[in-house]
Amino acid sequence: MRSPKKLETLQNRIQILSTRPIDPTQIKTANDLGIDIDCISFIETTAIESKDILSKIKEVLSNKATVVFTSMNAIDAVVSQLSNSKPDWAVYCMGVTSNQLIKQNFREDAVVGTATNSAELAELIIAEKRSNQIYFFCGDQRRDELPSILKNNGILVKEIEVYHTKEIKHTISKDYDGILFFSPSAVISFFNSNSLPEQSVAFAIGKTTASTLISRTNNKVVVAELPGKDKLVKKMMDHFQNH
Repeated sequence: MRSPKKLETLQNRIQILSTRPIDPTQIKTANDLGIDIDCISFIETTAIESKDILSKIKEVLSNKATVVFTSMNAIDAVVSQLSNSKPDWAVYCMGVTSNQLIKQNFREDAVVGTATNSAELAELIIAEKRSNQIYFFCGDQRRDELPSILKNNGILVKEIEVYHTKEIKHTISKDYDGILFFSPSAVISFFNSNSLPEQSVAFAIGKTTASTLISRTNNKVVVAELPGKDKLVKKMMDHFQNH
């Protein structure tokens, strides 16, 4: 087991790559444990601001509705159009951070259901029978699981794409002990230009990201028990402190 004390030599320090920015306080906490984290973004997301999309968002905002978010990027894109309004929505989402964002920007009781991945979220929506129609705010590279499961169970899914995802190409020459992946899109972008060294551990924010990793590498994949950037960083730190 590695000592929790800060290691003194660079050779003994754990080297980690995060494929998106993370909280500086988490970087410092890791640093104090002998873990150095480099942050290099492999995807870029931008909100769609076309008149058509903005009109669709505002139409839903004015109605009582059941809505679904599976990414924080989608939440941010919709929040930017709120204009201090508090829509009368029943919201399903994934993860602690998404839950907190919705409570901060919508009503405190807006969230009616959460899950750790999109398939589980779809099953929850079906089981609760809250509505036979949902609005799914998503990106242009959204996964098929949630809408497919809902449609196959007689629920009308009205998708509204509110953000674009663009790959950012980086060629990594440094050998990392571990790499943090926060979305399937980041996995795809990374492996389009790179491969994992044999000793590297891949850390996935959830099961969907993990399955994308498993399809592209034979390296060890460790999955966070709960979705959220902080949960994944904590999982990584625990892993290396106990090995």
